[in-house]
Amino acid sequence: MPKVNVYDMAGKVVSEMELSDSVFGIEPNPAVVHAVVVNYLANQRQGTQSTKTRTEVSGGGRKPWRQKGTGHARQGSIRAPQWRHGGIALGPKPRDYSYSLNKKVKRLAIKSVFSDKVAGGNLIVVDNISVDAYKTKTIVNMLSALGADKKALILMPEKNPMLIKSAANIPGVKTALVNTINVYDIVNCDKFIVAKDAVAKLEEVYA
Repeated sequence: MPKVNVYDMAGKVVSEMELSDSVFGIEPNPAVVHAVVVNYLANQRQGTQSTKTRTEVSGGGRKPWRQKGTGHARQGSIRAPQWRHGGIALGPKPRDYSYSLNKKVKRLAIKSVFSDKVAGGNLIVVDNISVDAYKTKTIVNMLSALGADKKALILMPEKNPMLIKSAANIPGVKTALVNTINVYDIVNCDKFIVAKDAVAKLEEVYA
């Protein structure tokens, strides 16, 4: 069983904690993690890009010159793709980029990133993350004490509006709940900060 230190918000070690082997101690599967990250990014795409075809561009209702005898190449419309201000041939149109993956694949991917963070020493368990007021400085001081000054993801056991808003202004810092966490955010952060109560919930959900 992997063991991690439990810190307080001042960065001091207060205890030690054993983590579940089935959630935090598996052999990471990079191929599955990659597939899930690509899927997440594809599902975020709005797909609203659009160009006008020759039927949608205004003008070009009549043939610019007669078919034969002018010396010009034959043309049917001044809004054909080869003309300036003509329609776009084979341009992008609104479409849905989203697709789904198997649940087992998603579970394996999230366990893989959990295990990778533990193995790399980038998972930090905090005894209790609490703020008494809407104060960004409290979270900045905590991150500094924990050595998480760069990109950090803070995982809460339950919704805490005061904590969410206190962390919202800090560049590179995100907050998440156990039921809203995703593989991309974990991969994208340098330090994964988890409240002690959230660890138990993760083990309950993913074990």
